[in-house]
Amino acid sequence: MTTEHTPPASSPAIEPGGTSDVVPFRQAVRTWFAISLQTFGGPAGQIAVMQRTLVEERRWIGQQRFNHALSYCMLLPGPEAQQLAIYVGWLLNGTRGGLVAGTLFVLPGVLALLALSAIYVGWGTTTLVTGVFAGLAPAVLAIVAQAVIRVGRRSLTHPVLIVLAVASFAALAVFGVPFPVVIAVAALAGWLLARVRPHIFTAKKGHGGDGGPAPLISDDALHHEPPSWRRAFKVLAIGLAAWGIPLAIVAAATGTGSVFTTQGLYFSGAALVTFGGAYAVLAYVAQSAVHTYGWLNPGEMVRGLALAETTPGPLIMVVQFVAFVGAYRDPGDLNPWAAALLGALLTTWVTFVPCFVFIFLGAPSVERLRGNKSISAALTGITAAVVGVIANLALYFALHTLFRTTDDHDWGPVHLEVPDLSTWRPTALVITLAALIMIFRLRWSVLRTLGACAALGLVSTFVW
Repeated sequence: MTTEHTPPASSPAIEPGGTSDVVPFRQAVRTWFAISLQTFGGPAGQIAVMQRTLVEERRWIGQQRFNHALSYCMLLPGPEAQQLAIYVGWLLNGTRGGLVAGTLFVLPGVLALLALSAIYVGWGTTTLVTGVFAGLAPAVLAIVAQAVIRVGRRSLTHPVLIVLAVASFAALAVFGVPFPVVIAVAALAGWLLARVRPHIFTAKKGHGGDGGPAPLISDDALHHEPPSWRRAFKVLAIGLAAWGIPLAIVAAATGTGSVFTTQGLYFSGAALVTFGGAYAVLAYVAQSAVHTYGWLNPGEMVRGLALAETTPGPLIMVVQFVAFVGAYRDPGDLNPWAAALLGALLTTWVTFVPCFVFIFLGAPSVERLRGNKSISAALTGITAAVVGVIANLALYFALHTLFRTTDDHDWGPVHLEVPDLSTWRPTALVITLAALIMIFRLRWSVLRTLGACAALGLVSTFVW
C-alpha cells in the first residue's frame, strides 16, 4: 500500500495553541472515513486498524505517542478505541479533527446497526443474514489475533513489560480480577518500576526504529493546546449542553415516564460507568434491560451483541439495539418504527457525547504530562496491561465463536470459562483457519478478508 507521508521538514510548525493542521484536513477526513469502514472486531481490531494506518503506513504519529494516548483513553469510561480516534484527530487537526474522527468512527456502525435492528424486528433472522454472520465472526477472530501480535510487538519493549502483560491476562482470564483493579495495579507497577529500574522505561528516540520515515508527530515533539480553567469551563459547558438538551426536549415532548426518557437517563448514567469496555459493562446493561425494564429478553440481548460484534464501530453500540427493540415494543403515542428510531438515536447520542467531552477536557493536560517520568511510566505500565486485556478479549471471542456453549468453573480464587467441546462449530473453525491464512500468510486487507469470509459463511449456510 502506498503511504501518504509528508517529510517532517515540510510540515507546518506546531505551536502550543496553534491552529495549523499537521495534515491537510480533507486528507485526514478521507483517512478517518476509510478507518471507520474497517473498525470490526471490537477494541482490539479497532486499535490495530489505527495502529496500522496512522503509525505504520501514513506515519502521522509515533508509536510512543500512540501508546501514551491509548493509555489515557483506557482510564476513561466509554469505548477507548473511539476516544483514541478523537485524541489523535485532535492532535492532527485540532478540535474539528477530533470531532470528525470521533463521529466518523461510529457513524457506519450506527447506520449498519439501525438497518440490522430493523431487519431483526421486522423480519427476524433470515438465511442470508445468518450466513453472512457465520462468516464474519471467525474473520473478526483472526483480526483480533493480529491485533494482539501487532500491539504487543510494538508495546512490549522489555521483558518486564511482557511479564506485566501476561500477568494482566492471567488476572482477567484466570482469576476474574475486575478490569479497573488490573489497570490500577499496572499503573502502580509501572510507577514503582520506574523508581527502581528506570532503564526499563528509557524510550528510544525517533519512531520505533523500524527503518521507515519519521512520523509527522514524533515521539518527542509536543503538540498541544495549553490547558486552562477558562478552556475547561467552556468545554464542559458546551459538552453538558450538547448532552442534556436533546434529552430534555424528548422528555418535554413525550413525558418523563416515557420509554425514551427512561432510556436516555439510564444510558446517560451507563456512559459514566462503562470502565473496561463493552464486555465489562454488558452484564450491567443486560441485567437492567432484561430484568428491570423488560425492553428485551436474554436471548435477544445475545443476538444484539452478535449484531454489534459484526458491524463496524465500538461494541457498546449494542445499547442502540437494546433501545431500538425496547422503544419499538413500547412506542407510546408514536408509530413503532418512529419510536424505535428515536430511542436508538437518543441512546447513541447520550452514549457517545461524553467521549468527546472527556478527551477535549483532559487531552491538553495529558499532553503536558508526557514529560513527567513517573506519570509516563505509569501509563507505560497500563499500555503493557492493555496487551493482556486485548488477549483476554481474543480468548473470549474465540470461546464464543468456535463453541456454542461454555461452562464456568471455580476452584478457590481460580475462575475459568471452559468450552463444552461437544458443541464445537466445525464451520466456524474452518472459516477461522481460512481467515488466519488470509491475514497472516496472504497478508490480505481487513476488508478483503471480511468480504471473503462473509461469502464463505453464506455458502456454508446453503451447503450444510
